[in-house]
Amino acid sequence: MQQRKTIAIIPARYASTRLPAKPLLRDTGKYLIQHVWERVSRARGIDTVVVATDDARIAEAVRSFGGTAVMTSPDHRCGTDRIAEVMRARDESVVVNVQGDEPEIDPEAVARVAALVDPPRFPMATLAAPIRGEERWRDPAQVKVVLDREGGALYFSRGPIPATHAGSFAAGECFGHVGLYAYTRDFLLEFTRMPPGRLEQVERLEQLRALENGVRIRVGIVEDAPRGIDTPEDYRRFGERLRGGK
Repeated sequence: MQQRKTIAIIPARYASTRLPAKPLLRDTGKYLIQHVWERVSRARGIDTVVVATDDARIAEAVRSFGGTAVMTSPDHRCGTDRIAEVMRARDESVVVNVQGDEPEIDPEAVARVAALVDPPRFPMATLAAPIRGEERWRDPAQVKVVLDREGGALYFSRGPIPATHAGSFAAGECFGHVGLYAYTRDFLLEFTRMPPGRLEQVERLEQLRALENGVRIRVGIVEDAPRGIDTPEDYRRFGERLRGGK
């Protein structure tokens, strides 16, 4: 794919169980979605950044700071379906799916995941970071990934994998999944047409749908995962880090 064009799409919705109107929080002087958009816009190799939303208030906020917003259907089950709707009307060959609640995302990570897409062998890519403690390894909220020798994903799980023969933490061998994805446009559209897989439904991990259909996912290793904003406390701490320059 020579001279390929790459788009980063940030799905953003107004509703949130733990933190309603999350994208529009602006105690820092900027909307939360603006922080994400600005970080992604700094990534090398990204030609276009778009926010995909089903809420006019979010679209208006994005346009107020000079961003591009696209209105999408309110009926999508997930962000992947939302970005697929956007891509049906666009022709960029690589698509990066960026979480809208990670205002500290590393622009280098965005560039890295886009560069990992290498069709036809790896039409999809994601990232992982080392897990450095057993408590995190055992936490079902931390998704784990096991890799093959080529850096392809063998499996993702909420369970503690891999484990030693005694079932204990295998220091240096455990990686936590970072929820940043890139796809070829064609595979993204194909992926959203696939029915949910059995393991996907058991683990509630959408990426397993690709593995269950024999599609390889390339995984790049980064040092740290970005910190997402899920609760008011998360947002407060983000503000403190921002003000403190940390």
